[in-house]
Amino acid sequence: MNALWHGFADMGAVERDGAFVVARGEGAYVYDAEGTRYLDATAGLWFTNVGHGRAEIADAVAEQLRTVAHYSNFGDLTAPVTQALAERLSAIAPVPGSKIFFTSGGSDSVDTAAKLARRYWHEMGRPDKKIVVGRRMAYHGMHYAGTALGGIPVNREGYGELVPDTRTIEWDDAKALLALIEEIGAENIAAFFCEPIIGAGGVYLPPDGYLAEARRICRDNDILFVADEVVTGFGRIGGSWFASSRFGLEPDLMTTAKGLTSGYIPMGAVFIAPRIAEPFFAGGTWWRHGYTYGGHAGAAAAAMANLDIIEREGLLDEAERLESTLHDKLAPLAEHPRVAEIRSGLGAVAAVQLVDPSEGLPLVKTLRAHGVSGRAAGQGAMQISPSFVMSDDQVDELVAGFTRALG
Repeated sequence: MNALWHGFADMGAVERDGAFVVARGEGAYVYDAEGTRYLDATAGLWFTNVGHGRAEIADAVAEQLRTVAHYSNFGDLTAPVTQALAERLSAIAPVPGSKIFFTSGGSDSVDTAAKLARRYWHEMGRPDKKIVVGRRMAYHGMHYAGTALGGIPVNREGYGELVPDTRTIEWDDAKALLALIEEIGAENIAAFFCEPIIGAGGVYLPPDGYLAEARRICRDNDILFVADEVVTGFGRIGGSWFASSRFGLEPDLMTTAKGLTSGYIPMGAVFIAPRIAEPFFAGGTWWRHGYTYGGHAGAAAAAMANLDIIEREGLLDEAERLESTLHDKLAPLAEHPRVAEIRSGLGAVAAVQLVDPSEGLPLVKTLRAHGVSGRAAGQGAMQISPSFVMSDDQVDELVAGFTRALG
């Protein structure tokens, strides 16, 4: 019997078939417990942006842990490395002068943003602005607010109503947001949460002009625009640190995690535009919110080393290279009878959408037999989100593995 309860898993199937044990990683590859090598198609879970096995990050963490592992960031407490990381992130923020609130991961970041959006309007004397809006197929983590906001119904099954005052609209039509505003009134809406690229819901790219139009609607109606960049942040969008920068979104709040440390240690951060932070920085107002491990010194050291690697090796440009390479090299798979479409061409992400969604999970295991570690997302979408260090030759290897697995 297995004592480990896996997330998002049919544990009966895991008990029957056993776990896929990833014992080590190097660059764009991972190795199982028997030493078999697999090309990592998903960078872990969207996060290993700089690739596996980076001793530089491990060394930075070890040095920090020998000095002080962590203390707390409550009240006036912090560590030098955490302060330095906040300044560094603020300097690359889509909105100049942003404040940085550290969390332990993406789900923390989303719940933090949801609470702050409501609390901000309370401080502004408009406490009726409480409704938070998400989109169909969106994924915003698995804490209470994120689960309630998410647009994947099966993720909410069996819990009852988690968070009152949440709404879900169509994912690809900004006019759906206008219709909701007309129905319930902008005076009741606190924030709109938007993944620039829908990730776990199946890798759906935004229609042309959608992000700019949704941002304009929020601005015109005094609704906070929250960019959920847990997936797209720190280079995944290609060519820029954030999708919000690439598309000029100037978000009021931006949630991040994954690529902040490339997954070497759990960490997240919420970027908070100056106007949203101002009521809390003016003095006399406590925001009673925080996490024991928010701003963890060891995690901050990992993030600093990770950002060093991204900058030194030009990995934002490498992600942009992968954007076009994946788009070009995956295109022929669209002709396969088991493939409905290929979604690619924006950032270092892609999806091979299967005609029959039920084939997704079995295909994950078939891919392993052909040297590729992959993942099914949404309804039969095979997620592709490689490390930025994946070469064009390795993309060829990836496509060959998919071709063999599809049969």
